[in-house]
Amino acid sequence: MLGQSTLAAGALLCLFAQHAVAVDKTRDPDKIAKLTTAASQLDRQALLPSDSDWLFDFNAQQPFYNFAPGGVVNMNAATFPVAKGNGLTLAMLNLGPCSMLPPHLHPRASNYVVAVHGNTTTYMFEENGARLVTETLTPGKATIFPQASMHMMVNNGCDNAQLVSALSSEDAGTLNVGQVFTNGFPSTLVNAAFSQNLASDEVKAKMTPVGTGSNWGTDECLKKCGVSKNGKGTLTFANGNKE
Repeated sequence: MLGQSTLAAGALLCLFAQHAVAVDKTRDPDKIAKLTTAASQLDRQALLPSDSDWLFDFNAQQPFYNFAPGGVVNMNAATFPVAKGNGLTLAMLNLGPCSMLPPHLHPRASNYVVAVHGNTTTYMFEENGARLVTETLTPGKATIFPQASMHMMVNNGCDNAQLVSALSSEDAGTLNVGQVFTNGFPSTLVNAAFSQNLASDEVKAKMTPVGTGSNWGTDECLKKCGVSKNGKGTLTFANGNKE
């Protein structure tokens, strides 16, 4: 088993070579607008006449529901209109072997996370001067990331890990730390701030496209687990099995 410090350092370095952040698109803007202006709960129910309007299937949310390398599926106002006005996002976090959620924050929500499968290490940093909070989540164990705190998660094992996350806003937002290198900030100023050449066209070209919220972790961990990655996002194990 790799030490936590090794995983943390490797994952942070990996941030500069990999980049993904899940972005939810509003699926039914017209219905959301009507639910927002409904005068009463009975009026809202009239806009949601079918039982299917009240059911959300995490498993069906493709391509976000996967374990190669993984993904974040959000049940919120954008993806599930009935959630509008209820003040919560419920997310399912899937992490394949050695995969990670890169350093990020939620500007509008606190984040409660509980593990249901696997072994996941979390790292959280609230502000300048604060200490790094590190937890290992196994099934039934949970932690909290306060609103706007920077955090990341890494699957330590060679099996899939799954966690459930509750965020205190139906529009929590997600901001990956790596955005600072590709979001259009003047590269000369970014590089001056970090005292090295981190923002450049070359670095931007190496960033992977916006994805499902999860990145592959360290090559060291993937080698340990006998897992290789390919452009289609499938896993190939040392014994030849695929997932």
